[in-house]
Amino acid sequence: MSEKLHVAVLMGGWSAEREVSLLSGAGVAEALESLGHRVTRIDMGRDVAERLREAAPDVVFNALHGTPGEDGTVQGLMDLMDLKYTHSGVETSVIAIHKELTKMVLVPRGIRMPKGTMVESESLYAGDPMPRPYVLKPVNEGSSVGVAIVTDGGNYGDPIGRETEGPWKHFTRLLAEPFVRGRELTVAVLGDEALAVTELEPKSGFYDYDAKYTGGMARHVCPAEIPEDIAEAAMAMALEAHRGLGCKGCSRSDFRWDDLAGEAGLYLLEVNTQPGMTPLSLVPEQAKYRGYSYPELVQRIVEEAL
Repeated sequence: MSEKLHVAVLMGGWSAEREVSLLSGAGVAEALESLGHRVTRIDMGRDVAERLREAAPDVVFNALHGTPGEDGTVQGLMDLMDLKYTHSGVETSVIAIHKELTKMVLVPRGIRMPKGTMVESESLYAGDPMPRPYVLKPVNEGSSVGVAIVTDGGNYGDPIGRETEGPWKHFTRLLAEPFVRGRELTVAVLGDEALAVTELEPKSGFYDYDAKYTGGMARHVCPAEIPEDIAEAAMAMALEAHRGLGCKGCSRSDFRWDDLAGEAGLYLLEVNTQPGMTPLSLVPEQAKYRGYSYPELVQRIVEEAL
């Protein structure tokens, strides 16, 4: 596409992932300007509709992460304003950010996901919802925000202590899932193509929010040093999830792989409809491995929005 566009880059907002979104947005804006496009940067506030109306862009690059930029709210606003925008639309965004709804769509399509159950946070102080080890996570946050792994002999107590810090203190309901031992894998899908498999090796603990966005806290192995059949299975599952949810632009699917169980140990955990675009982010890294520069990746995402 040689046409030069006016692109509004929507970033920031007020979710738990605000700082990452600002980094993503800054990178995207610089890449677009390097390609000769005119860019208006918008740090989203409650006046976002007025800011977008004043800007009147050809297209909006949605670099928001978390709510309300990734859950269908902002997508609905832009639909009402008849604005073209990157990444997934309202329906896909509503489903994909909600881990329980995601399972309801993807498991019937043959995608293996951990069997989860919704629990009231208050009930955790009386006893465990399932045998340990298990994972507790908010049902509609991304980037491993508020995830806890409850283990035998862990520091949360048995039962979990009411005053112990964890997601139960910040969310009234949580999703409980059996803990899948093994390795962290992730696959980016761009357009209708799975790019690669990356293995994530956190220096300590698991691949949580800090490990994702703090330099030196995790090692990215791209392409992952795993058997070819596992890589092919992960890429096929990521592509099927992208299609099944109706994702647009790019998405990123996160997996756990129990390497003692072969392909039967590969589980999809979640699908991110607006994955990070920071210098540490996994989608740009996989795109680079496949031969796309960062500006080319951004251009591809904009072109699909148009």
